[in-house]
Amino acid sequence: MEQAWGVWASGSDGRSTAELLRDLADGVQARRRVEVEEFRNVIAWADANVVADLEGAATVRDSYVDTGIPIAGPGAPLVSEFGLTELVATLGRSLDGGREHVGKVVECGWRLPRIRDAVLAGRVAVWRALRVADLTRTLSAEAASFVDRNLAFALPTCTWVQVERLVAEAIDRFDPDTAEERRRDAHDHRHVHIEARLGTDGVVDICGTVDTADGTDLDHALTRRAKELGRVCDLPLAVRRAIALGDLARHDLALDLQIPDPETGEIVRTVPGRKVELFVHLTDTTLTDAALTGMGNVGRLGNTQTPVSAEQIRQWCGLSGSTVIVRPVIDLKDHVPVDSYEIPDRLRTRVLLRDHTCRAPHCQRRAEHCDLDHNHPHAQGGPTCPCNLVPLCRRHHRAKTFGYWRYTIVQPGTYLWSSPHAQHWLVDHTGTTMLDPPRTVDPDPEPPDWVDP
Repeated sequence: MEQAWGVWASGSDGRSTAELLRDLADGVQARRRVEVEEFRNVIAWADANVVADLEGAATVRDSYVDTGIPIAGPGAPLVSEFGLTELVATLGRSLDGGREHVGKVVECGWRLPRIRDAVLAGRVAVWRALRVADLTRTLSAEAASFVDRNLAFALPTCTWVQVERLVAEAIDRFDPDTAEERRRDAHDHRHVHIEARLGTDGVVDICGTVDTADGTDLDHALTRRAKELGRVCDLPLAVRRAIALGDLARHDLALDLQIPDPETGEIVRTVPGRKVELFVHLTDTTLTDAALTGMGNVGRLGNTQTPVSAEQIRQWCGLSGSTVIVRPVIDLKDHVPVDSYEIPDRLRTRVLLRDHTCRAPHCQRRAEHCDLDHNHPHAQGGPTCPCNLVPLCRRHHRAKTFGYWRYTIVQPGTYLWSSPHAQHWLVDHTGTTMLDPPRTVDPDPEPPDWVDP
């Protein structure tokens, strides 16, 4: 036993277990100090980037519109939209995630001063304070002050159930109309959510909140149908209930509904059955290997970016009434410019297949929900061609157009960005890399040679 203990008493670098634990403890303390310092710096940044009042929320700065936006609760300052864009990029966060994080810090800094001071003094962990701030951002100033006053001294030890109860009490005390409205509207919060991103095993999660009577009826219907399925198969009850839910959905698709045209009164019948649209991306090597070895058994769902087995695809498409749409192959290397500023769907599709997300630093918004930006402006001779089109979400598009942000296309799919304060990032298929030292970016570059097909 002593010999076995000796084997585990030191790490691979020769440090003893005690030394490793001390070093880990030192690292934890160092991380906490860094988190507190970032917390302090974000509050100071917000103080330096305040838009003073609602009348000045949309200000003009050198002909560029910079909008003050609220990111915390009532009484917290409006902050510069373009300044926030640069801050969240510096923090290495996406626009949505960064705005959420900075909003919680600002909530602490202005509306929860006692909790803020406890964080700066090291008595409360930053993550605990931010979690409380997330709960108080919708409260009135009086309710937030009540939470701050009663929670600051107890936050290190209380449970989150206690925190949530205190927030609920604050609403009841200081905003009773809102509390009553929340109770009345609770019934309207019913929903059924089907997870959009399929797993690699071809299943999907469903969750929801429904009326009690509706939930009881659905439960009885699934149980009855599962019992009927049990007569012909020996699958577990839970699996048969899941199959029964799909059967109910397909039965609804097959309903012979009569829908009149609002103008002519003509009855239009719905087309029953399932429609599956598959985007299959194959190389010539893959096709050859599949033909020779029969190993080409995996596809990819374009709308979820997840793999799916060929057998699952066959099952989906083999259902009665299914429709299969075959689209032509798209070569992403093609130059297919058009003369107009408007972007045809065929060009948009090429860009979306090349750049799956917004191409600004750290942004993960799907390209399908982005604008397509002409990197070299169309009015200055820039072509409407995939080599000159880049997906940018609306906020990053505004920052590039009005907020002194610039980017250069190193090559299609690789972009070099420059922020208003001369910070630089390289964005490509591997993600975002902050450059140090910064690289020089021409604020108005000439189109590169490869733009001309």
